[in-house]
Amino acid sequence: MEIQTFNVAGIILLTPPRFGDERGYFSETFNAARMKEIGIPGPFVQDNHSLSRARGIVRGLHCQLSPHPQGKLVRCTRGSIWDVGVDIRAGSPTFGQWVGATLSEENGSQLWIPTGFLHGFCTLSENAEVQYKCTDYWDRDCERSVRWDDPLLAIDWPVTPKDAILSAKDADALPFSSVDDWFHM
Repeated sequence: MEIQTFNVAGIILLTPPRFGDERGYFSETFNAARMKEIGIPGPFVQDNHSLSRARGIVRGLHCQLSPHPQGKLVRCTRGSIWDVGVDIRAGSPTFGQWVGATLSEENGSQLWIPTGFLHGFCTLSENAEVQYKCTDYWDRDCERSVRWDDPLLAIDWPVTPKDAILSAKDADALPFSSVDDWFHM
């Protein structure tokens, strides 16, 4: 498995190998023991699957606070997305810094977004399907949203604010300045 770490500690990009022949390919996309070895803790208790029909849909930036914080192992199984994690751990030397990666059905890569991070993505193709494993259950009362295009974050999104397609919840998200002590190191 190809592993890439970043200057923002905790986020990991992993690309499982594919074994192919004339019929197609086989790939082991999850192995709990291997994930633990590379720093991705379990257990995972919930799997989510989203379909975004248009290019330029932005989902996020989202997180869940205690007592139900979620780590997410994200992959794109159809089409492609620009996936982003933002460090919001108070006291972290990389607080407010972000990592982005292209996830696609072609590259098979997955991005680990630990607890203490915002997560969001932008679709790069039509009919993009995203599947992700979560370390805790979804809880409406613990969920928070932050503006995807907040200038303090300066995330290099592949879509302009005027062209982005957002849900009402994401359009009304909090500014990044409201994130001060949601998570601690």
